[in-house]
Amino acid sequence: MAEDNNPERVWDLIEKIRFCMLATNDGKDIRSRPMTAHAERGENAVYFLLDLKDHKNPEAFGNSCMAFADTGDMDYVSVSGVGEVYDDRARIEELWSAAYKAFWDGPDDPDIRVLKITPKDAQYWDGAGKLVTFAKMLTAAVSNTKPDLGDHGKVSM
Repeated sequence: MAEDNNPERVWDLIEKIRFCMLATNDGKDIRSRPMTAHAERGENAVYFLLDLKDHKNPEAFGNSCMAFADTGDMDYVSVSGVGEVYDDRARIEELWSAAYKAFWDGPDDPDIRVLKITPKDAQYWDGAGKLVTFAKMLTAAVSNTKPDLGDHGKVSM
């Protein structure tokens, strides 16, 4: 695993994949839920929209982990960070898309909140695609060697 001081590859993968499983600690257990990520490199933040009715404990997002996976390209990212929930109508309007109509009537719904996660560190696995990876694994199994499955790095964000 490479130590990498350049987080650009992590941001590239977050922006490409966009969907993640967001894991938080509710005080007793770790829970995950699927979320759509809005990455902001310049702000060093990842934003989500939440429903206050479903997430009554904003402190649960204090330590969060976002797990992104693109199984077709064999790309994976795990990002740990600090979360903050707040009511910012301008940001909600900015993040709003028609897909959110499945959850809320519109961006003015009083139960929508913004979750901002500021990444601390990340790990990524940048693969060569499913077919190439399978071929490398098969070759390694037959030749009793370890396969080179792509880049893997740990990044301070």
